[in-house]
Amino acid sequence: MNHNLFSLLRARFPEEREAPFISTPGGRSLPYSALDELTARLAGALRQLGLARGERLVMLIDKSPEAILLYLAVLRLGAILVPLNTAYTAREFRYFLNDAQPKVVILRPDLDPEQHEAAQDTGARTATLDTCNGGSLPKLAMATHPLDTVEPVNKDDIAAILYTSGTTGQPKGAMLTHGNLASNGLALHRIWGFRPGDVLLHPLPVFHVHGLFVAVHCAMLNGSPMLYLPKFDPALVTDQLPQATVMMGVPTFYSRLLEHEAFNRSACENIRLFISGSAPLLPQTWEAFHRQTGHKILERYGMSEAGMIASNPLDGDRLPGTVGFPLPEIKVRVSDRNGKPLPRGETGVLEVKGPNLFAGYWGKPEMNATEFRADGFFISGDLAVMNDNGRITIVGRDRDLVITGGFNVYPKEVEDCLNQLPGVKESAVIGVPHPDFGEALVALIAGEKNTAPGEQTVITALKRNLAGFKVPRRIIRLDALPKNAMGKVQKNTLRETYADVIKD
Repeated sequence: MNHNLFSLLRARFPEEREAPFISTPGGRSLPYSALDELTARLAGALRQLGLARGERLVMLIDKSPEAILLYLAVLRLGAILVPLNTAYTAREFRYFLNDAQPKVVILRPDLDPEQHEAAQDTGARTATLDTCNGGSLPKLAMATHPLDTVEPVNKDDIAAILYTSGTTGQPKGAMLTHGNLASNGLALHRIWGFRPGDVLLHPLPVFHVHGLFVAVHCAMLNGSPMLYLPKFDPALVTDQLPQATVMMGVPTFYSRLLEHEAFNRSACENIRLFISGSAPLLPQTWEAFHRQTGHKILERYGMSEAGMIASNPLDGDRLPGTVGFPLPEIKVRVSDRNGKPLPRGETGVLEVKGPNLFAGYWGKPEMNATEFRADGFFISGDLAVMNDNGRITIVGRDRDLVITGGFNVYPKEVEDCLNQLPGVKESAVIGVPHPDFGEALVALIAGEKNTAPGEQTVITALKRNLAGFKVPRRIIRLDALPKNAMGKVQKNTLRETYADVIKD
């Protein structure tokens, strides 16, 4: 049996092959009938460049239908895709190239010359691809014999390497297999109730698990069309919503939609499901979205190393502030730092095991030995608590735990209190060095249109709800919290910036 993920996706193409696969606001439409030919041509071009089974292709291009076709062509070849964010600097790009050692690098034609030079310095073959099917790769594809076959692979063969954010140390590449991606896609397609007639609104980037795998695989496994947006824009999303039935987004998307004047209940009448992930969704945002639209956002939880791990139910209570229950066939447990499972209701590190779990970190056998328990559970690094029914609440990252004066403080507890204060839109609590307490708490708050309360006002309010050792010593107001492309607050940046903010 060929376990190549492309074979599974192709088997789910709709019977009506002229049905649309990708439609863009600019009027481009790509039917399912074109996927075989176009991916075969691209695969032939990649083979001409020297790419073969098991070798890496780095993709540093803007979001476009061609980016999806390139991904599918890499699958056909049995090669390994390494998608990267175009926001990376030349220095960062060099790190990824040196680590991944790709055979082929696909770049934007207008990319920084230093990045083109970095790619050439590795000895990799390079080609270009833009958002309108221009560049040297499409030209090569038209001049090369297409690869009509699908390379046979095992389910444990690597399909993609995704680099984690690298908030501690250098970024590391999580190796995801064909079996990982297939099992996760099939589970999500089932538990989220994809059905005939579904249309997916896709405003996400495609260098990440959420946009490239979760969204695309669910649509393709259902034979559904994707309304494929070049990026998130509240006006564009609001305009496209009446044509869709499912939307996937990050919390920032939903908070910005709430601020858009044309976004209302009538715009959402055709939507059956809003899904949120990649960063925590504030309960206040969930509640406001429900009031304004009547929809209860379904929040789920995942990570680069495991795809999706847990989800609130399609049918049942979707509780704000929680990420629901483990997906089918996925086992989770909450343990102490020594790996001892904790009773329900106690906070510890979430550990994961299942067919979704990655094959390890690329080129880092020493990490593979320390990041897994002896029984195969992966140590996620996320702090969580499970209730008696198995519902999971993520408390924060293990590395975000602040130990001040010998007391453990989970930042999320403080952030939850901060976010309830009038004028506070969102917050981040960090630990910074302190000569007496070891670490001291600092809170960064972003206000609604410069209405964030003053430092002493916040401290006084927190003292009414938190023990003294949990109250930050400093409250710093910002226009906005620094976030990465997926909407996660960059606490490592905050810790570096405000390391010296407490002088005593």
